[in-house]
Amino acid sequence: MDYSHQTSLVPCGQDKYISKNELLLHLKTYNLYYEGQNLQLRHREEEDEFIVEGLLNISWGLRRPIRLQMQDDNERIRPPPSSSSWHSGCNLGAQGTTLKPLTVPNVQISEVDAPPEGDQMPNPTDSRGLKPLQEDTPQLMRTRSDVGVRRRGNVRTPSDQRRIRRHRFSINGHFYNHKTSVFTPAYGSVTNVRINSTMTTPQVLKLLLNKFKIENSAEEFALYVVHTSGEKQKLKTTDYPLIARILQGPCEQVSKVFLMEKDQVEEVTYDVAQYIKFEMPVLKSFIQKLQEEEDREVKKLMRKYTVLRLMIRQRLEEIAETPATI
Repeated sequence: MDYSHQTSLVPCGQDKYISKNELLLHLKTYNLYYEGQNLQLRHREEEDEFIVEGLLNISWGLRRPIRLQMQDDNERIRPPPSSSSWHSGCNLGAQGTTLKPLTVPNVQISEVDAPPEGDQMPNPTDSRGLKPLQEDTPQLMRTRSDVGVRRRGNVRTPSDQRRIRRHRFSINGHFYNHKTSVFTPAYGSVTNVRINSTMTTPQVLKLLLNKFKIENSAEEFALYVVHTSGEKQKLKTTDYPLIARILQGPCEQVSKVFLMEKDQVEEVTYDVAQYIKFEMPVLKSFIQKLQEEEDREVKKLMRKYTVLRLMIRQRLEEIAETPATI
């Protein structure tokens, strides 16, 4: 990347700007921190506008359950027929690779777990009339049987699961089902979205909710920059989360971007945050010292005004004793 000297300004919020040169220095530090990882950011200029783009990590900080959509793009997922599902799943090996049959392809895979009504199973033969390969048959059956056992424990076949994943991302491996369609993501678990520096906070929220097919309105949530000190800074609707992340620095042990309920979290300023992690006895000692200091200031003011009141009274008496002249 070319981090050459730049002089123009880049917006980072309402009526807030940062020089492009300073932003590029922050961006260089950010990318050095994530060197070799997919969290590095790219920048480009489009129609004289400086744009940074890449992945932004967002931590779940919800206290109330969220609702997931029942269907993806109005597509209803129906359980497939048992014969086709078994047939489509049994050609997969343990590592997900396709196993080539040792005999003629017309051998029914479903015969292993659902044998015909007859007492004997048909021996596989090749298309040229050769003798059955009896030594290979047990190995092939054993492979099918292992896959069949794994298939019985799953609700959907691998093909259905892959189809679901193409339509929906998971939240910590969670996909929609009727029992857990309303749930709360693990606090502090991390996800990410690909955004750019021109996207405001509401746009990032909508993108994140759409990624996981969440029915809740984006207006119920807000993004917060949470520091390890306890400081919580709410990103405004006019802020650009990616720019805010760059300016905060790349280390998530210092600060993280959290998705939280808008009405459940209050902002915590730095002045307040520096006292949050103290133990109660320490805080009580701080309060006691502040009270003692306050008492000293009160006594000092009382002495000052007492002296001033005496001086005024004395002056009034002197004026009263002075005879009036005609």
